[in-house]
Amino acid sequence: MAVPWGLLISTAGGIAATVVGVIAGGVVGRRSQTRQWLQESRTAAYEKFLQAFGAVEMELREAFVDRRTPAVAWGPFNAALQSMSLVASQEAMTAAERICYFIEEFTILFHGGQPSDLEELRPIHGGLYEAHLRFVNAARRSLDPTQEHLVHALGGPSAWHGVESAWDPGNGTAG
Repeated sequence: MAVPWGLLISTAGGIAATVVGVIAGGVVGRRSQTRQWLQESRTAAYEKFLQAFGAVEMELREAFVDRRTPAVAWGPFNAALQSMSLVASQEAMTAAERICYFIEEFTILFHGGQPSDLEELRPIHGGLYEAHLRFVNAARRSLDPTQEHLVHALGGPSAWHGVESAWDPGNGTAG
């Protein structure tokens, strides 16, 4: 009996195409799942960092205005930084490092006593405002490159006139 080579070749071709399709589908599906995981992880890490940064910045600003020693909870801030280091884009990490620089400058104002001059805070506050906006834009781009560039961010350091209005130079306390 003669072997039907045409049938054998078409069957082998069908099996090979199916195997290649399953492998390719697995690779594409895994890559898609990895991208989805990274996007979700980045979103959570960025949110956690912004929340921790907001708490630290608010406490430092309120302590400055109230002329008291700040009671900063550094644990959540450092934990948020560590979580972000696992998944953040390089641009977002660079922007977060800039925020950390200004947070450190802000805390230095309290070393050796309470700050007495509102002008000491002005460059730090301006730097924090810009660093926060830069971070928000970097985070948005890392989550979706089509996100438009923001010129103002919600939350974060308040407008400078808000800080000035809370400061009463007459008695050096909040107004």
